[in-house]
Amino acid sequence: MEDSPSIETVYEAIYALYNQNTNPAEKQRASNWLNEMQKSVYAWKIADELLARKVDLNSCYLAAQTMRSKLQNSFHELPQDSHASLRDALLNHLSELDDTTDGVIATQLCVALAHLALQMGSWKNAAVDIASRYNSLKTCFILELLTVLPEEVNSRTLRLGANRRSEIYAEFSDNLPAVNQLLELCLTSEANNNRIKIRSYKCFASWLNIRSVSLSQVWHSSVLSNAFNVLCSFDGCNMIQEAAADAVIAFLQNLEDNNNQDEIQIEIINSVSRLEQAYMMSVTSEDLDRTVNYCRIFTELAESLVMTMVNKSLGSNGLPHFSIKALELVILCANHHDYEVLLITFNVWFRLSEELYKINNVVLTEMFKPYFEQLIGALYKHCMIDTDHEGLLDEGTEDFADFRMKCSDLIKDVVFIVSSSAVFQQMYMLLQTASVSNVTWDQMEAALFIMQAIARNILPHENEVVPKVVEAILNMPETAHINMRYTSVMLLGELCEWISHEQHSETLEPILNYLQYCLRQPNLAAVTAKSLHSICTTCRHHMVKHLSGLIEILKVVDMLNLPNDVAIGLLKGVAVIVAEVPEEHVYKAIKEICERQLSPLLALVESTSEKTVPETNTSTDPIYWLDRLSAILRHLATKSNNEKDPCVIAIVEMWPSMSKICTRYKTDSRITEHFCRCLRFMIRLVSRSTTALLAPVAQQMAYLYKEHHHSCYLYIGSILVDEYGSKYDNPLVMTQCHSLLLEMIDAFIEPAFRLFSEKDGLRNYPDTVDDFFRLACRFIQKLPMPFLQSPVLEVIIRCSITAVSLDHKEANASVMKFLIDLLLCGKSRKDNINNEECRQYVTSIINSIGEQLIDNLIQASVFSLQSYMLPDVIDVIIELMAYDKVQTLSWLSGAVEKLPKQNSAGLVTATNEQCLQFLNSFHSYENDGELCRSLREFSRYFR
Repeated sequence: MEDSPSIETVYEAIYALYNQNTNPAEKQRASNWLNEMQKSVYAWKIADELLARKVDLNSCYLAAQTMRSKLQNSFHELPQDSHASLRDALLNHLSELDDTTDGVIATQLCVALAHLALQMGSWKNAAVDIASRYNSLKTCFILELLTVLPEEVNSRTLRLGANRRSEIYAEFSDNLPAVNQLLELCLTSEANNNRIKIRSYKCFASWLNIRSVSLSQVWHSSVLSNAFNVLCSFDGCNMIQEAAADAVIAFLQNLEDNNNQDEIQIEIINSVSRLEQAYMMSVTSEDLDRTVNYCRIFTELAESLVMTMVNKSLGSNGLPHFSIKALELVILCANHHDYEVLLITFNVWFRLSEELYKINNVVLTEMFKPYFEQLIGALYKHCMIDTDHEGLLDEGTEDFADFRMKCSDLIKDVVFIVSSSAVFQQMYMLLQTASVSNVTWDQMEAALFIMQAIARNILPHENEVVPKVVEAILNMPETAHINMRYTSVMLLGELCEWISHEQHSETLEPILNYLQYCLRQPNLAAVTAKSLHSICTTCRHHMVKHLSGLIEILKVVDMLNLPNDVAIGLLKGVAVIVAEVPEEHVYKAIKEICERQLSPLLALVESTSEKTVPETNTSTDPIYWLDRLSAILRHLATKSNNEKDPCVIAIVEMWPSMSKICTRYKTDSRITEHFCRCLRFMIRLVSRSTTALLAPVAQQMAYLYKEHHHSCYLYIGSILVDEYGSKYDNPLVMTQCHSLLLEMIDAFIEPAFRLFSEKDGLRNYPDTVDDFFRLACRFIQKLPMPFLQSPVLEVIIRCSITAVSLDHKEANASVMKFLIDLLLCGKSRKDNINNEECRQYVTSIINSIGEQLIDNLIQASVFSLQSYMLPDVIDVIIELMAYDKVQTLSWLSGAVEKLPKQNSAGLVTATNEQCLQFLNSFHSYENDGELCRSLREFSRYFR
């Protein structure tokens, strides 16, 4: 937008956008024009004028949103001498709002002002300034502004930098008394205004969430005591109670950072403990919302004190630390009748069990054992299915089924504290009493469910309880509730480790017979198939003699209406057993199970046209069969590295059919991706034994990629290089393989780089970047010398230097891996007979691109990459230093010098001392992690 539009033109565009009678094309034009206007430098003045005129809701909303967006993304457009006038204008606009103003407009203006305050270094003590305007601005807007101010400090888009952020935190710490004083004033002067109360508590929580305050600063705050009073009382609305709970929780979260103040901790625990009576009242009155709030508080207290209660109990001569009282409050919640309340507490138990596992102290474990015993008791009760429930729990749609799986995960994590065998014995005793006492099916099913959660922890030589449980399951009457039978089948699958032990091999046949019977029952088919998969995988040696029976089951598997993932599990189990059968039976078995997937695929190829859209997750979808075939190929194994191996023969014979499938679905990226996944397992299975697949697959991938740019073709290319690049001792075979592989990448280069050269091509095609550089990595690893001599290498290196700034996790990782492998291939390696020649090539490359690479790496680290990506940057720099440390350090110094010394707001990014400290870290360091921390800290100065 070259010239500033008139305000009338802006109003016309707004009217066109929001008027219901405007035709869609005109709406789109108006939307596009307004987007361009918002990006222009004229948007500042236009937004200010729209807010001043207040013509209608839509124009005011657009103006407020524009102001917020400009301050967030385009603050650099403003000269520094205009900052104060903009602040005054925004405060003036905010002062003119009233109770009738749309809340969205007020929020946008508050966020805009917060962004200005955070970026405007000359606006000192902004929070105090805002709080002092109590009489000129409406209280609700002051509170909202003070709420969003600390929330926006860590906004990634603002790029405040670590120095400015530290300055803000220090300022906030100084400003907290003034903010606290304002909140106290609001709560006392407007005690009957629920809206102000809620906003006050939210503001208080927001200031505590920045974690830059100490306990002593806040503990005696009237706002906090007011929140506790609200929570102790059973009067008032639930929204106020929830806001008060949020404020207390925000305070408790600071406990973990201030865990050495015993006196204050005792007072805090006592204050929270006083909420126990209010919790009991909420339970009695069945007010679940309030119950949940109390549970959240008790849980946060316990979680904040986990390290305290563990570490201080450890050195207390067997006596628990006073902070363990928090666990008693959590156990209170665990015994609540609603499972959603118990669910809130799960993270405490995960964290506590993790710490106990790390410390591995018997005395400490015994100290906490009673709490975990109570927890498992509560989990057992909550896992009981309603006795009126008809049919199976639906794991896909029912929240309760999801809750039970979370319980199972928790039990697996914590059961070591109370002993798996003890819990198994306890549940078995409950089952035993069923015949003599009034134990209902739901109680027995819950016991079986707890058993299945820990079954894999049972020692294989256990001979007292498990045999009796297995016998009881095998003799369970058909009249038993379907959920009991379902869980029993699940338990048999989880006992696979126990069944596989030599002592219990006699149980395998009756268990298989029982499972085959269950497989033919619609409600039990899916879980039975999963259990069969577990047993087949674990008991593979014992299962060989049962293979024919399992293949017969596969013949009717589609009549059972199993979900495809369950059928795939069954196929995996059978494939694992096929790998164990005598060699003379392998070919027939593989042909039989593979043909059952290939035949329907080929039928689809012949019977459907390219315009036919398959129905997902049905047998009309090629993916349905491809995923099954993938599962088989992944779990098969060859007997020898010989092209006459029966497994190899059977698989190679499949290629013509696979090629036909690949060509037929070349236009469908979804099907092609699944096909390539299947092809990957096929190649890996036979590559050690034969090169028969290399030429046809490489040529087909290269040909299809020119026509259809599916990145999975590149991925198959990388598999071919990995499998055929360096496995053969015969020099003639190796030369032929290398020639085919280099021809393949040569064919890939042109279409791939055509995509990369588009505007934002690297960003728009991250999967292609990922797969292409994964392919390049394999070339360096498997045939370094031929690749270094290839003319395609230079263009790949130039592309990688640009791609280091790509902030896509997988794509960036592949680019960095390529650079690291390139630098490593010149180092001394036993498998590289051309080491010195490689080193000369790599040294020449470094001298050519080293400076630009370092520049781009530092720029990317500071402005583009996420923190977790920085270790890869360090790895590249370390490898460069291994070649020439002095030169690399010189390049680093130059790269740092090119970084901006001030951000868009005129604030200092990194000082000279901080830059020097960063550079010095590369001169002397103990490990890579030290450099990663240094780079991470340095990058924060610019973020």
